[in-house]
Amino acid sequence: MKKNKHIFTKSSLFNAGKVIWSALFLTTVLISGCEETDEDITPPGEVSNITIEGQHGGAIISYQIPDDEDFHLLKAVYTNSLGNEVFRVASYYNSSIEVEGFNDTENHNVTLYTVDRKNNVSDGIEVQITPLISHIHLVKENISLSPDLGGVNVTWENTTGKQVFVYLYYEADGIEEYRILSSKSINESFTERGLDSISYDFSVLVEDFDGNKTDKVFKASIKPLFEEKIDKSTWDLLQSLSVDGDKWEGVLANFFDDVVDTKESPSDNSYFIINRDDNGGTLHFPLDVVIDMNKQVILNRFTVWQRAFWYRSQEDNGISVDYYYYQGENMRSFDLWASNDKLEWWLLGNYDIGDPKDEDGNVPANKISEALDGHEFFLDAISDPFRYLKFSITSGYGSETNVYGSEITLFGLDNVTE
Repeated sequence: MKKNKHIFTKSSLFNAGKVIWSALFLTTVLISGCEETDEDITPPGEVSNITIEGQHGGAIISYQIPDDEDFHLLKAVYTNSLGNEVFRVASYYNSSIEVEGFNDTENHNVTLYTVDRKNNVSDGIEVQITPLISHIHLVKENISLSPDLGGVNVTWENTTGKQVFVYLYYEADGIEEYRILSSKSINESFTERGLDSISYDFSVLVEDFDGNKTDKVFKASIKPLFEEKIDKSTWDLLQSLSVDGDKWEGVLANFFDDVVDTKESPSDNSYFIINRDDNGGTLHFPLDVVIDMNKQVILNRFTVWQRAFWYRSQEDNGISVDYYYYQGENMRSFDLWASNDKLEWWLLGNYDIGDPKDEDGNVPANKISEALDGHEFFLDAISDPFRYLKFSITSGYGSETNVYGSEITLFGLDNVTE
């Protein structure tokens, strides 16, 4: 018997391929369909045993989580007092959630959704909360102001410990300025300084983290206490308690001669030079400069200046081309100490001029201006009266050979008597 031959043309091969591809596609769809059918699309159960406790500016909602192994979090969605829809979330480990951002004591609806690890979301349960008066109003009512040296002291109590922003407005001669004070402290005390000894009208406004604000209210008319520059004519260097800062043209007593160094001329020579060779062969920080003011003073703030001049070369006639500010041999950080007997010292503060140089060693123009005007520092609190001042240099800008400084000026109350 003659057997039939199978002849495969391009057309028959193409049609066969289509059949095979269709079969494979159908198989894939069927498998995918089975996989999709197995995927978890069931939302978690809802929370139960809900209780609500009003809080200042919000409420705490307590609940029992659903008995679902893949329960992930609770989401509370609501509209705050500013009309914005917001939400808060609480994880699997919590049994309560706090909602806040309310600036009234009206009823508000909150919808509670449960979410599982596949992001399936329940239908939600709507509950109603009634906030207590917001903490920003409590803070506003108990803000107290009192005159301080060169400023005003501001105190308040914030029993909730929540973030507040206190706007302190002060107006004199028709010009109003303000300062924003931020705090979470339960008991806060802050001093706004740098004010003249004239009468200011002070007003306050308090804002919460969500942007709710109280109204602006007048608090008091206050005249800050008089602040003056401490006269240096009575000051003496206590060399026996100080480092040796007299090297070449530098003299340690130049630190309080009321002459600030400039870069244009070396003639004033108004800086000190602390050299390691005159101090045991090494710059062993801290390097102390101890001053007897021969009177008692109260310190509020002070200003220090770096050395500005840098000797270049005879070809330049000894003139600096650039300021020497923030460079290797200038002082950088220091501590300030006070005493009335040279035995018992108390710390007034730790201070750092900082290093504003970029990676190429360039100093921004505003930092040059700051160095020209002097670096101003405020004490955290006005000092007790003292007679002796110890300026302890704790670092320079990298030199292991010399440390320079130009001037210090104090501000507060001069020649205090009992």
